[in-house]
Amino acid sequence: MDNNDLGFDLHIRKEPPVTLVSPKNPNPIETIYLSNIDQQLIFPVETLFIFKGNKSFNNNEVDIVETVKKALSEKLLVSYFFLAGRINFNILQQRLELVSNNAGILFVGANSDLRLDELGDLSAPNPSFRDLIHELEGFDSLADTPVFTVQVTKFKCGGFSIGYATNHSILDGRSAAEMFQKLAAICRGDETALDDYVLNTDRSYIKARNPLQIKFDHKEYTKQTFSNFSTPTSKTKVNPSILDSTDAPRFELVALNSNFISMLKKKAMVKCSSFEAVVAHIWKCRAAALYDDPTKVSSVLFAVDIRGKMEPPLPDSFVGNAVITASASAVVEDLLVEPFSFCVEMVKEGIQKVTNEYVRSAIDWWEMHKGVPAIIDGNFFVSAWWKLPFHELDFGWGKPVYAGPLVTSMHEFVLLLPGQNGDGINVWIALERDRMERFMSYILMC
Repeated sequence: MDNNDLGFDLHIRKEPPVTLVSPKNPNPIETIYLSNIDQQLIFPVETLFIFKGNKSFNNNEVDIVETVKKALSEKLLVSYFFLAGRINFNILQQRLELVSNNAGILFVGANSDLRLDELGDLSAPNPSFRDLIHELEGFDSLADTPVFTVQVTKFKCGGFSIGYATNHSILDGRSAAEMFQKLAAICRGDETALDDYVLNTDRSYIKARNPLQIKFDHKEYTKQTFSNFSTPTSKTKVNPSILDSTDAPRFELVALNSNFISMLKKKAMVKCSSFEAVVAHIWKCRAAALYDDPTKVSSVLFAVDIRGKMEPPLPDSFVGNAVITASASAVVEDLLVEPFSFCVEMVKEGIQKVTNEYVRSAIDWWEMHKGVPAIIDGNFFVSAWWKLPFHELDFGWGKPVYAGPLVTSMHEFVLLLPGQNGDGINVWIALERDRMERFMSYILMC
Protein backbone atom coordinates (compact mmCIF):
# COMPACT_ATOMS: atom_id res chain seq x y z
CA MET A 1 0.00 0.00 0.00
CA ASP A 2 1.20 3.51 -0.82
CA ASN A 3 0.68 5.58 2.29
CA ASN A 4 1.17 8.79 0.32
CA ASP A 5 -2.04 8.76 -1.72
CA LEU A 6 -4.70 8.30 0.93
CA GLY A 7 -6.51 11.61 1.11
CA PHE A 8 -10.20 11.55 0.22
CA ASP A 9 -13.52 12.94 1.35
CA LEU A 10 -15.23 10.89 4.08
CA HIS A 11 -18.61 12.56 3.32
CA ILE A 12 -19.15 13.49 6.95
CA ARG A 13 -22.03 15.56 8.28
CA LYS A 14 -21.28 16.94 11.74
CA GLU A 15 -23.82 18.13 14.26
CA PRO A 16 -23.00 21.38 16.11
CA PRO A 17 -20.71 20.78 19.11
CA VAL A 18 -22.45 20.27 22.44
CA THR A 19 -20.85 21.36 25.72
CA LEU A 20 -20.88 18.66 28.42
CA VAL A 21 -20.10 19.60 32.02
CA SER A 22 -19.28 17.64 35.14
CA PRO A 23 -22.36 16.92 37.28
CA LYS A 24 -20.18 17.05 40.39
CA ASN A 25 -17.54 19.69 39.84
CA PRO A 26 -15.60 20.73 42.98
CA ASN A 27 -17.00 23.72 44.83
CA PRO A 28 -15.12 25.95 45.35
CA ILE A 29 -13.34 25.63 42.01
CA GLU A 30 -10.14 23.60 42.23
CA THR A 31 -6.94 24.83 40.59
CA ILE A 32 -4.57 22.00 39.68
CA TYR A 33 -0.83 22.60 39.70
CA LEU A 34 0.81 21.60 36.41
CA SER A 35 4.28 20.12 36.81
CA ASN A 36 7.32 21.07 34.77
CA ILE A 37 6.69 17.95 32.68
CA ASP A 38 3.12 19.12 32.01
CA GLN A 39 4.34 22.61 31.09
CA GLN A 40 6.24 21.19 28.09
CA LEU A 41 3.17 19.44 26.69
CA ILE A 42 0.59 22.14 25.98
CA PHE A 43 -0.58 20.65 22.69
CA PRO A 44 -3.40 18.33 21.62
CA VAL A 45 -2.94 14.61 21.15
CA GLU A 46 -5.48 13.23 18.71
CA THR A 47 -6.42 9.57 19.07
CA LEU A 48 -8.87 7.60 16.95
CA PHE A 49 -10.68 4.28 17.39
CA ILE A 50 -12.68 2.64 14.59
CA PHE A 51 -15.11 -0.21 15.26
CA LYS A 52 -17.01 -2.49 12.91
CA GLY A 53 -20.73 -3.04 13.34
CA ASN A 54 -21.24 -6.40 15.04
CA LYS A 55 -24.66 -8.06 14.97
CA SER A 56 -23.59 -10.74 17.43
CA PHE A 57 -23.41 -8.13 20.17
CA ASN A 58 -27.13 -7.29 19.84
CA ASN A 59 -26.36 -3.60 19.74
CA ASN A 60 -28.07 -2.76 16.46
CA GLU A 61 -30.75 -0.76 18.26
CA VAL A 62 -28.27 1.11 20.45
CA ASP A 63 -27.31 4.61 19.35
CA ILE A 64 -23.58 4.78 19.96
CA VAL A 65 -23.63 8.59 19.77
CA GLU A 66 -26.11 8.90 22.62
CA THR A 67 -24.45 6.07 24.55
CA VAL A 68 -21.05 7.79 24.59
CA LYS A 69 -22.58 11.20 25.24
CA LYS A 70 -24.52 9.92 28.25
CA ALA A 71 -21.52 7.99 29.60
CA LEU A 72 -19.44 11.15 29.48
CA SER A 73 -21.94 13.59 30.95
CA GLU A 74 -23.41 11.36 33.66
CA LYS A 75 -20.49 9.17 34.69
CA LEU A 76 -16.98 9.86 33.41
CA LEU A 77 -16.97 13.59 34.13
CA VAL A 78 -17.65 12.88 37.80
CA SER A 79 -14.22 11.34 38.39
CA TYR A 80 -12.58 13.20 35.50
CA PHE A 81 -14.11 16.57 36.34
CA PHE A 82 -10.88 18.36 35.45
CA LEU A 83 -11.35 17.45 31.77
CA ALA A 84 -14.09 20.08 31.75
CA GLY A 85 -11.63 22.73 32.96
CA ARG A 86 -9.39 25.19 31.14
CA ILE A 87 -5.66 25.93 31.11
CA ASN A 88 -4.76 29.38 32.45
CA PHE A 89 -1.50 31.31 32.56
CA ASN A 90 -0.90 32.47 36.10
CA ILE A 91 0.84 35.83 35.71
CA LEU A 92 2.07 35.98 39.29
CA GLN A 93 3.65 32.53 39.21
CA GLN A 94 4.63 32.77 35.52
CA ARG A 95 3.40 29.26 34.78
CA LEU A 96 0.39 27.42 33.41
CA GLU A 97 -2.23 25.84 35.63
CA LEU A 98 -5.44 23.85 35.14
CA VAL A 99 -8.55 25.60 36.46
CA SER A 100 -11.43 23.20 37.03
CA ASN A 101 -14.08 25.81 36.19
CA ASN A 102 -16.43 23.31 34.54
CA ALA A 103 -16.45 25.23 31.25
CA GLY A 104 -17.05 21.84 29.67
CA ILE A 105 -15.78 19.41 27.09
CA LEU A 106 -17.01 19.53 23.51
CA PHE A 107 -18.97 16.59 22.09
CA VAL A 108 -19.84 16.12 18.42
CA GLY A 109 -22.08 13.54 16.77
CA ALA A 110 -21.53 12.88 13.08
CA ASN A 111 -22.58 10.63 10.20
CA SER A 112 -20.72 9.42 7.12
CA ASP A 113 -22.26 8.23 3.85
CA LEU A 114 -19.43 5.72 3.46
CA ARG A 115 -18.97 2.17 4.66
CA LEU A 116 -15.81 1.24 6.56
CA ASP A 117 -14.67 -0.99 3.70
CA GLU A 118 -14.57 2.12 1.51
CA LEU A 119 -11.89 3.67 3.73
CA GLY A 120 -9.23 1.31 2.42
CA ASP A 121 -6.53 -0.22 4.58
CA LEU A 122 -7.19 0.48 8.26
CA SER A 123 -3.80 -0.79 9.42
CA ALA A 124 -2.12 2.61 9.17
CA PRO A 125 -2.80 6.26 9.97
CA ASN A 126 -4.62 8.04 7.16
CA PRO A 127 -4.75 11.80 6.39
CA SER A 128 -8.52 11.61 5.87
CA PHE A 129 -9.05 10.38 9.42
CA ARG A 130 -8.64 13.99 10.56
CA ASP A 131 -12.32 14.52 9.70
CA LEU A 132 -13.15 12.04 12.49
CA ILE A 133 -11.69 14.31 15.20
CA HIS A 134 -13.10 17.57 16.56
CA GLU A 135 -9.96 19.63 16.77
CA LEU A 136 -8.91 21.96 19.58
CA GLU A 137 -8.66 25.00 17.32
CA GLY A 138 -10.40 28.25 16.51
CA PHE A 139 -10.61 29.66 20.02
CA ASP A 140 -9.58 33.17 21.03
CA SER A 141 -7.08 32.14 23.69
CA LEU A 142 -5.70 29.16 25.57
CA ALA A 143 -7.99 30.03 28.50
CA ASP A 144 -11.01 29.63 26.20
CA THR A 145 -9.86 26.39 24.58
CA PRO A 146 -11.32 23.06 25.79
CA VAL A 147 -8.77 20.50 26.93
CA PHE A 148 -10.87 17.54 25.74
CA THR A 149 -13.18 16.89 22.79
CA VAL A 150 -14.97 13.76 21.63
CA GLN A 151 -16.45 13.04 18.20
CA VAL A 152 -18.52 9.92 17.48
CA THR A 153 -19.06 9.23 13.77
CA LYS A 154 -21.49 6.60 12.49
CA PHE A 155 -20.84 4.92 9.14
CA LYS A 156 -23.36 3.57 6.67
CA CYS A 157 -22.44 -0.06 7.41
CA GLY A 158 -23.16 0.19 11.15
CA GLY A 159 -19.55 0.75 12.09
CA PHE A 160 -18.43 3.84 13.95
CA SER A 161 -15.42 5.78 15.13
CA ILE A 162 -14.64 7.62 18.35
CA GLY A 163 -12.07 10.38 18.05
CA TYR A 164 -10.53 12.25 20.95
CA ALA A 165 -8.48 15.43 21.13
CA THR A 166 -6.82 15.72 24.52
CA ASN A 167 -4.42 18.40 25.68
CA HIS A 168 -1.28 16.43 26.50
CA SER A 169 -0.59 18.54 29.59
CA ILE A 170 -3.60 16.91 31.26
CA LEU A 171 -2.90 13.21 30.62
CA ASP A 172 0.01 11.10 29.41
CA GLY A 173 -0.52 7.96 27.34
CA ARG A 174 -0.95 5.63 30.30
CA SER A 175 -3.42 7.97 32.05
CA ALA A 176 -5.36 8.49 28.81
CA ALA A 177 -5.53 4.75 28.14
CA GLU A 178 -6.98 4.17 31.60
CA MET A 179 -9.55 6.92 31.04
CA PHE A 180 -10.58 5.41 27.68
CA GLN A 181 -10.94 2.01 29.34
CA LYS A 182 -13.24 3.46 32.00
CA LEU A 183 -15.39 5.16 29.37
CA ALA A 184 -15.62 1.94 27.35
CA ALA A 185 -16.67 -0.02 30.44
CA ILE A 186 -19.46 2.50 31.17
CA CYS A 187 -20.67 2.24 27.56
CA ARG A 188 -20.78 -1.56 27.89
CA GLY A 189 -23.15 -1.13 30.81
CA ASP A 190 -20.72 -1.64 33.68
CA GLU A 191 -22.36 0.48 36.39
CA THR A 192 -19.49 -0.19 38.82
CA ALA A 193 -16.68 0.99 36.50
CA LEU A 194 -16.04 4.10 38.58
CA ASP A 195 -17.10 2.82 42.00
CA ASP A 196 -14.50 3.72 44.63
CA TYR A 197 -12.40 5.19 41.83
CA VAL A 198 -10.46 8.17 43.14
CA LEU A 199 -7.92 9.98 40.98
CA ASN A 200 -4.90 11.69 42.50
CA THR A 201 -4.54 15.02 40.68
CA ASP A 202 -1.78 16.30 42.98
CA ARG A 203 1.14 16.94 40.64
CA SER A 204 3.28 18.62 43.26
CA TYR A 205 4.93 15.18 43.65
CA ILE A 206 6.84 16.27 40.54
CA LYS A 207 7.95 19.69 41.68
CA ALA A 208 11.28 21.47 41.31
CA ARG A 209 13.51 21.55 44.36
CA ASN A 210 14.48 24.71 46.23
CA PRO A 211 17.29 25.37 45.73
CA LEU A 212 17.58 23.81 42.26
CA GLN A 213 20.03 20.92 41.98
CA ILE A 214 20.89 20.32 38.30
CA LYS A 215 23.37 17.44 38.32
CA PHE A 216 23.27 16.31 34.68
CA ASP A 217 23.74 17.98 31.28
CA HIS A 218 20.26 17.03 29.96
CA LYS A 219 21.22 17.26 26.32
CA GLU A 220 17.84 15.70 25.52
CA TYR A 221 16.39 19.20 26.00
CA THR A 222 17.14 22.46 24.27
CA LYS A 223 16.63 26.05 25.43
CA GLN A 224 14.06 26.70 22.76
CA THR A 225 10.85 28.73 22.82
CA PHE A 226 7.48 27.01 22.68
CA SER A 227 6.63 28.93 19.52
CA ASN A 228 9.41 27.09 17.71
CA PHE A 229 8.43 23.65 18.95
CA SER A 230 5.84 21.47 17.24
CA THR A 231 4.82 17.87 17.70
CA PRO A 232 3.23 15.20 15.53
CA THR A 233 -0.06 15.55 17.33
CA SER A 234 -0.24 19.31 17.59
CA LYS A 235 -1.28 21.70 14.87
CA THR A 236 1.08 20.12 12.35
CA LYS A 237 -1.23 18.49 9.81
CA VAL A 238 -1.09 16.61 6.60
CA ASN A 239 -3.19 18.22 3.90
CA PRO A 240 -4.20 15.41 1.51
CA SER A 241 -3.96 17.81 -1.43
CA ILE A 242 -0.18 18.19 -1.02
CA LEU A 243 0.67 14.52 -0.75
CA ASP A 244 1.57 14.34 -4.44
CA SER A 245 3.84 17.38 -4.20
CA THR A 246 7.52 16.75 -4.81
CA ASP A 247 8.21 18.85 -1.69
CA ALA A 248 5.98 16.73 0.53
CA PRO A 249 7.46 14.16 2.89
CA ARG A 250 7.06 10.54 2.04
CA PHE A 251 5.27 8.29 4.51
CA GLU A 252 5.97 4.64 5.06
CA LEU A 253 4.51 2.02 7.36
CA VAL A 254 7.19 -0.61 7.82
CA ALA A 255 6.09 -3.92 9.30
CA LEU A 256 8.66 -5.57 11.56
CA ASN A 257 7.20 -8.95 12.45
CA SER A 258 8.05 -10.87 15.59
CA ASN A 259 10.56 -13.09 13.77
CA PHE A 260 12.44 -10.04 12.47
CA ILE A 261 12.50 -8.48 15.94
CA SER A 262 13.80 -11.74 17.40
CA MET A 263 16.62 -11.67 14.86
CA LEU A 264 17.44 -8.09 15.84
CA LYS A 265 17.63 -9.06 19.51
CA LYS A 266 19.89 -11.98 18.65
CA LYS A 267 22.08 -9.69 16.53
CA ALA A 268 22.40 -7.30 19.49
CA MET A 269 24.55 -9.85 21.36
CA VAL A 270 23.33 -8.35 24.65
CA LYS A 271 20.12 -8.85 26.55
CA CYS A 272 17.65 -6.23 25.39
CA SER A 273 13.96 -5.54 25.04
CA SER A 274 12.06 -5.39 21.75
CA PHE A 275 11.82 -1.63 22.18
CA GLU A 276 15.59 -1.26 22.64
CA ALA A 277 16.37 -3.42 19.62
CA VAL A 278 13.86 -1.74 17.32
CA VAL A 279 14.85 1.80 18.36
CA ALA A 280 18.53 0.98 17.83
CA HIS A 281 17.77 -0.47 14.39
CA ILE A 282 15.70 2.56 13.31
CA TRP A 283 18.38 4.91 14.65
CA LYS A 284 21.13 3.18 12.67
CA CYS A 285 19.09 3.03 9.43
CA ARG A 286 17.85 6.60 9.73
CA ALA A 287 21.37 7.91 10.35
CA ALA A 288 22.60 6.12 7.24
CA ALA A 289 19.77 7.67 5.20
CA LEU A 290 19.84 11.17 6.62
CA TYR A 291 23.42 12.29 7.27
CA ASP A 292 25.94 13.15 4.57
CA ASP A 293 28.57 14.20 7.13
CA PRO A 294 29.72 11.19 9.20
CA THR A 295 31.27 13.46 11.85
CA LYS A 296 27.86 14.81 12.93
CA VAL A 297 26.29 13.68 16.20
CA SER A 298 22.90 11.97 15.97
CA SER A 299 20.47 11.61 18.87
CA VAL A 300 17.38 9.48 19.31
CA LEU A 301 14.89 10.58 21.98
CA PHE A 302 12.18 8.56 23.70
CA ALA A 303 9.84 8.78 26.67
CA VAL A 304 10.54 6.89 29.91
CA ASP A 305 7.81 6.28 32.48
CA ILE A 306 8.94 7.56 35.88
CA ARG A 307 6.12 6.23 38.07
CA GLY A 308 8.27 3.51 39.57
CA LYS A 309 11.57 5.36 39.31
CA MET A 310 10.84 8.21 41.70
CA GLU A 311 11.48 7.97 45.43
CA PRO A 312 8.97 7.52 46.82
CA PRO A 313 7.14 6.06 43.77
CA LEU A 314 4.18 8.01 42.45
CA PRO A 315 0.86 6.71 43.83
CA ASP A 316 -1.05 4.22 41.66
CA SER A 317 -3.93 6.68 41.48
CA PHE A 318 -1.73 9.45 40.03
CA VAL A 319 -3.18 11.03 36.91
CA GLY A 320 -1.10 13.34 34.78
CA ASN A 321 2.20 13.21 32.93
CA ALA A 322 4.69 10.83 34.49
CA VAL A 323 7.18 10.50 31.64
CA ILE A 324 10.36 12.34 30.85
CA THR A 325 12.45 12.49 27.70
CA ALA A 326 15.57 10.34 27.63
CA SER A 327 18.07 10.02 24.80
CA ALA A 328 21.03 8.27 23.25
CA SER A 329 23.68 10.10 21.21
CA ALA A 330 26.58 9.00 19.04
CA VAL A 331 28.75 10.17 16.16
CA VAL A 332 27.14 9.06 12.89
CA GLU A 333 30.29 7.23 11.75
CA ASP A 334 30.23 5.14 14.94
CA LEU A 335 26.57 4.26 14.37
CA LEU A 336 27.40 3.04 10.89
CA VAL A 337 30.66 1.18 11.40
CA GLU A 338 30.37 -0.19 14.92
CA PRO A 339 28.48 -3.47 15.44
CA PHE A 340 24.76 -3.35 16.12
CA SER A 341 25.44 -4.06 19.79
CA PHE A 342 26.95 -0.57 20.05
CA CYS A 343 23.63 1.07 19.07
CA VAL A 344 21.66 -1.17 21.41
CA GLU A 345 23.97 -0.46 24.34
CA MET A 346 23.60 3.29 23.76
CA VAL A 347 19.79 3.03 23.85
CA LYS A 348 19.92 0.82 26.96
CA GLU A 349 22.17 3.34 28.72
CA GLY A 350 19.80 6.16 27.80
CA ILE A 351 16.96 4.33 29.54
CA GLN A 352 18.97 3.10 32.53
CA LYS A 353 20.27 6.56 33.42
CA VAL A 354 16.72 7.65 34.26
CA THR A 355 16.88 7.31 38.03
CA ASN A 356 15.14 9.32 40.74
CA GLU A 357 18.05 11.76 40.86
CA TYR A 358 18.08 12.12 37.07
CA VAL A 359 14.35 12.84 37.03
CA ARG A 360 14.68 15.43 39.81
CA SER A 361 17.58 17.05 37.99
CA ALA A 362 15.57 17.23 34.73
CA ILE A 363 12.65 18.88 36.55
CA ASP A 364 15.03 21.42 38.07
CA TRP A 365 16.68 22.02 34.65
CA TRP A 366 13.30 22.86 33.15
CA GLU A 367 12.50 25.21 36.04
CA MET A 368 15.57 27.23 35.09
CA HIS A 369 15.63 26.96 31.29
CA LYS A 370 12.02 26.30 30.21
CA GLY A 371 13.30 24.05 27.42
CA VAL A 372 11.77 21.48 25.09
CA PRO A 373 12.90 18.09 23.71
CA ALA A 374 15.89 18.58 21.41
CA ILE A 375 14.43 17.36 18.11
CA ILE A 376 16.82 19.54 16.12
CA ASP A 377 19.72 19.01 13.71
CA GLY A 378 18.42 15.66 12.49
CA ASN A 379 17.54 14.28 15.93
CA PHE A 380 14.23 12.42 16.23
CA PHE A 381 11.76 11.18 18.81
CA VAL A 382 10.40 7.62 18.93
CA SER A 383 6.91 7.30 20.41
CA ALA A 384 5.90 3.78 21.50
CA TRP A 385 2.14 3.78 20.87
CA TRP A 386 2.23 0.00 20.52
CA LYS A 387 2.78 -0.37 24.27
CA LEU A 388 -0.55 1.28 25.10
CA PRO A 389 -3.56 -1.08 25.41
CA PHE A 390 -5.66 0.83 22.90
CA HIS A 391 -6.47 -2.24 20.79
CA GLU A 392 -8.18 -3.83 23.80
CA LEU A 393 -10.87 -1.15 24.08
CA ASP A 394 -14.42 -2.52 23.80
CA PHE A 395 -17.44 -0.22 23.87
CA GLY A 396 -19.80 -3.16 23.41
CA TRP A 397 -19.10 -3.88 19.74
CA GLY A 398 -15.83 -5.77 20.08
CA LYS A 399 -12.27 -4.56 19.72
CA PRO A 400 -11.33 -1.74 17.31
CA VAL A 401 -10.06 -2.36 13.79
CA TYR A 402 -7.99 0.81 14.11
CA ALA A 403 -6.61 2.33 17.30
CA GLY A 404 -3.96 4.96 17.22
CA PRO A 405 -2.85 8.48 16.35
CA LEU A 406 -3.60 10.67 13.38
CA VAL A 407 -1.05 10.91 10.61
CA THR A 408 1.97 13.17 11.08
CA SER A 409 4.14 14.93 8.53
CA MET A 410 6.91 15.58 11.05
CA HIS A 411 10.29 14.16 10.03
CA GLU A 412 11.37 14.33 13.67
CA PHE A 413 8.88 11.78 14.97
CA VAL A 414 8.67 8.03 14.45
CA LEU A 415 5.64 6.15 15.75
CA LEU A 416 5.76 2.52 16.84
CA LEU A 417 2.31 0.99 16.32
CA PRO A 418 1.00 -2.53 16.95
CA GLY A 419 1.70 -4.99 14.14
CA GLN A 420 -1.18 -6.53 12.23
CA ASN A 421 -3.02 -9.13 14.33
CA GLY A 422 -0.66 -8.34 17.18
CA ASP A 423 2.41 -9.63 15.34
CA GLY A 424 5.43 -7.41 15.83
CA ILE A 425 5.64 -3.64 15.44
CA ASN A 426 4.65 -1.30 12.62
CA VAL A 427 7.00 1.66 12.17
CA TRP A 428 5.34 4.85 10.88
CA ILE A 429 7.92 7.29 9.56
CA ALA A 430 8.05 10.42 7.40
CA LEU A 431 11.16 11.54 5.53
CA GLU A 432 12.07 13.55 2.47
CA ARG A 433 11.49 11.36 -0.54
CA ASP A 434 15.11 10.76 -1.52
CA ARG A 435 16.02 10.06 2.12
CA MET A 436 13.11 7.66 2.43
CA GLU A 437 14.34 5.61 -0.52
CA ARG A 438 17.67 5.20 1.24
CA PHE A 439 15.98 4.40 4.57
CA MET A 440 13.79 1.73 2.99
CA SER A 441 16.84 0.06 1.46
CA TYR A 442 18.24 -0.47 4.99
CA ILE A 443 15.31 -0.98 7.37
CA LEU A 444 14.33 -4.54 6.38
CA MET A 445 17.92 -5.78 6.43
CA CYS A 446 18.94 -7.55 9.61
